[in-house]
This record gives sequence, C-alpha cells and structure tokens, in this order.
Amino acid sequence: MPPFRCGVPRGPGPLISGTGSPPVRKTRGFSSYPRPTVVPMTSSEPGLHTPDRVAASAAADVPALHLRGVVKRFGSFTAVDGLDLEVPQGIVLGLLGPNGAGKSTTMKMLTAQSMADEGEIRILGHEIPAESKWARARMGVVPQHDNLDEELTVEQNLRMFSFLYRVPRARRGEAIARAMRIAQLSDRGDTVVEDLSGGMRRRLLIVRALLHRPELVLMDEPTVGLDPQVRQDLWGVIDALRQEGATVLMSTHYIEEAERLSDEVALMAAGRIIERGTPTDLVAKYAGTTVEEYLPDGEGIDALEARIRGHGFTTRRTGTTVSVLRAEELPQSLRDRLTVPLRRASNLEDVFVTLTGESVE
Repeated sequence: MPPFRCGVPRGPGPLISGTGSPPVRKTRGFSSYPRPTVVPMTSSEPGLHTPDRVAASAAADVPALHLRGVVKRFGSFTAVDGLDLEVPQGIVLGLLGPNGAGKSTTMKMLTAQSMADEGEIRILGHEIPAESKWARARMGVVPQHDNLDEELTVEQNLRMFSFLYRVPRARRGEAIARAMRIAQLSDRGDTVVEDLSGGMRRRLLIVRALLHRPELVLMDEPTVGLDPQVRQDLWGVIDALRQEGATVLMSTHYIEEAERLSDEVALMAAGRIIERGTPTDLVAKYAGTTVEEYLPDGEGIDALEARIRGHGFTTRRTGTTVSVLRAEELPQSLRDRLTVPLRRASNLEDVFVTLTGESVE
C-alpha cells in the first residue's frame, strides 16, 4: 500500500472548522463522522500538552464535569429533566439506565452536538457551549456508532486523528504506538480497517480518542451490540485508562459493565439522576447481601408478593417468581410459610428495578 499522506496544512489556524477545513477525500466511513473540534493555538495561548495546562486542570476544586439544572426538550417531550451531576477528576463514573433514560442526549450536550434548553454545563471549568472548543481539545469522545475510515489502515486512521488533535510532531509516533498497544493492535498497523473484526474495530475506536492524552474521556455505550467476550476485552482498555488517572464518563445499560468498571454509578431514569454511589454501597443500601426467589404455592403470585411485602420486605417480580431483597433478614416464621427458594447474591439490577420499576436490558 502506498504511504499515507494527511492533507493538513501547516501554519497557524484551526485544523478543523466549519467551512475552512482542509479538503478530505470522502471515503466510506470518513464522510459520515462528526469532525473533532480543535482549538486554534497562538504563541500567547498555553499548549495542549504543556505543563501549565496540566497544572491548571489538576486543581482539586475544578470538577471534570459540572451539570446543574440541565433540561433538554424535543417538542413536547423532555429527554433530560433538571439533571444535576458533578464528576470529580480521576474517577470512572458509570451512567446507568435503560434505553430512553436520557444518557445519549446528555452525551450530545456535553460535546455541544446538542444545546441545552436550560441549565449550566461546565467541562474542566469551561462553560458549554461558549467555551466548547477549549473543552473539546482537552477531552476524547468515543461515539456509540463505529465511524472509522474503512479504506485506511489502523495506523493511518490514528495518524489522521493525531493531526486533527494537534499532537506535536515529535510525539506522534509515540502516541500512535501507545494507542495500538493499549488496543492490542500493535501487529495490525498495516491492516485495512475493513478487514478487522468487530472487537478490533471497537478497540481502535476507543484508543483513537486517546491520542492526545485527554484529561476527560466520554464513552457513549462503548460495548453496545458486542458479544460478551469482546466486551470483556474492551473492559481491559477502560481499566488501562483508570490506571493512567484519566476521568471517564461511560454511559451504559449493561449492569455487569457498570459494576465491573465504575468507581461510582449514577442511576438515570426519565432524564434525571435518581441515585448515585459506589456499586457496593448501592447494593448494600437497597438490596442487602442476598436475594431469594420464591415460586407461588397454590395461592398465586399476587398473594405471595402481598404476604412478603406485608412483613416489610421489598420484592420484585422475575418471571414466574417473586424475588425478595434483603432475604438474609427474613424471619423464620415467614420462611416456614414459603417454598424452598433459589438464593443468589444481590446485584445492581435489583437496586435499579427497585428504584425505577424498569428493567435494564
């Protein structure tokens, strides 16, 4: 394959803008993705990779994300309804909720693809949308849908974005090598993206957003539609981000993913945060340590559930059974009147269903 040449002009000025972007051949994939916004830098502005920028962002009193009273409407439908969320630097926060909870709409507002109707949004201290260019230069965005350029190789895709993210020339090779190493694609640099497996493509999509070592990474449903083995491979990439100290906001509707990867979880439903905490603390608070599932014995499932609730216990229906939360506290007098249960450990799904009445698919 002939050597790749990126048509990015030298000299001052933004690499990407609305009408002044350098001409790029429209190939399958490339023409469809929103181009990252990179701030023009002059000699009087701190560089993206300079120590003064890092020191400024490291201030403990500046949260990575600050949302207060955020509202987004689509006609008569309110997708985000008075959202309050603050994320400190250096943690992985899982935004957990079912489809339609408002997660993707929130992500679009954070990246200025959609404007909030009400409320305040700040990213690393930058007001959105007024300072969205500065914010975008300091964060990486992993979209929900694959928008890689299929006609370029792995290395060429990464090199393209190293230009767009203004990675200094002297660091481009190192940045690309690091990205391929994190994605476990070091031996695939010359492979055309079209020939990669689904899991490889998703890993490449994630590390593409890490080329400029962003202080904040936004991931919108990063493993949606992937098989369990591929999802677990991607978890290793997100773990690597945590170890490097990056702040990650990851929206997901996979319970196991939120429990496995998140330092904290924010449960979202109907456009707002309904509860937040560490997975362990949330489970302990709302579900205890054990859940027992009971089959009705002649009396019917409604009567069984009413009897258990009458003793002050929280229940949820799981198919033809009634699940009892905090089952370790059931009195023996009640147990004697129930069938033999199926016991399991409490989990975050028990918490979510208890708080919202919705299941997470």
